[in-house]
Amino acid sequence: MSSCISAIGTANPKYRIPQNDIFQFMLKAFKLKDTRASRLKQIYDHSGIEYRYSVIPDFGETESKNHTFFGKNEDLEPFPGTKERLNLYKDTASDLALEAVKICFTQHSEIHLSSITHLITVSCTGMHAPGIDIELVEKLGLNRNIERTCINFMGCYGSINALKVSDYICRSDPKAKVLIVSVELCTLHFQKENTLDNWVANSLFSDGAAAVLIENNSSIDPSKKTLLLDTFYSEFLSEAKNEMGWDVGDAGFEMKLSSKVSKLIFKHIQSISNKLLDKANLQFHEISRFVVHPGGRKILEAAENALGFSTVENRFGYDILKDYGNMSSATILFVLKKLMDDPAGVDNENILGFAFGPGLTVESMILKRNGNA
Repeated sequence: MSSCISAIGTANPKYRIPQNDIFQFMLKAFKLKDTRASRLKQIYDHSGIEYRYSVIPDFGETESKNHTFFGKNEDLEPFPGTKERLNLYKDTASDLALEAVKICFTQHSEIHLSSITHLITVSCTGMHAPGIDIELVEKLGLNRNIERTCINFMGCYGSINALKVSDYICRSDPKAKVLIVSVELCTLHFQKENTLDNWVANSLFSDGAAAVLIENNSSIDPSKKTLLLDTFYSEFLSEAKNEMGWDVGDAGFEMKLSSKVSKLIFKHIQSISNKLLDKANLQFHEISRFVVHPGGRKILEAAENALGFSTVENRFGYDILKDYGNMSSATILFVLKKLMDDPAGVDNENILGFAFGPGLTVESMILKRNGNA
């Protein structure tokens, strides 16, 4: 008995901003000139990102007088505090999540919202109570006795934890139908303090939401394309716990993202992959596809170089990074949707996936495709 992903829907805010426009905003925000401006330009040019999305239009504005969230001047003062940022999260996150859910259910019209038994929400960019889970129950008309689980502040690997929890539920109860909703508004937490960590973080993060339907495989039409949840393995590298994380500051969440992260992934991912494959009783040569969380181009390259697979085999991660940037926990679900929709997929192929986050945590998984989708 196993469980599977039977549908995925994704959504983004209406503001789609070219990466070069965001660079121009950051150049003014950090007040950079000459050599330091060239260094920031290199970061943006090598990011692998062409567009990002935000609930804040200001990042694409050429004139500070047109700002709607930050101060209407080049100093961005008054600079929004944590309360203002989380109020915007509260005002916008649930509607974005709702859009992703509606798109998800257009992929699986046989399932009615009233049949959903469990709701799992994932986010590390905002929180309030009653939260998004309650808002979704009300806006979608879900059963008020639905079982709810909130996965918060786990960072970019949070959605793999949601997949694991869903797998446990559906394996134990064949009638369960679990809805996962990840929503991340990373751009709310822009920091203007002139540090390398802020340069890098502000060049990567974006806003997005994804919804995933998980069911016991026994309840699915065998001809329907699905991704079977086969095996999971997680490990954290305690010696690297200070290389990635965040603190709640007076002006939003303060991100720490060390340049050592990609090197640590390169160093350890082979061992973690071997443990996952042993658990799944598979050999590496039996893996056909790869889904790697595109936390940044260097992270995708580190996984490829350590495990010996190609950029072409890792293309879905690059595609999502290029078109959306890093949307924290929602990003791996965008990559999975691209893989699930790929017409070149082969029935029963093995898929190896990874996501990374604070800890430094590596979450890994084996999925199997059902249906030639």
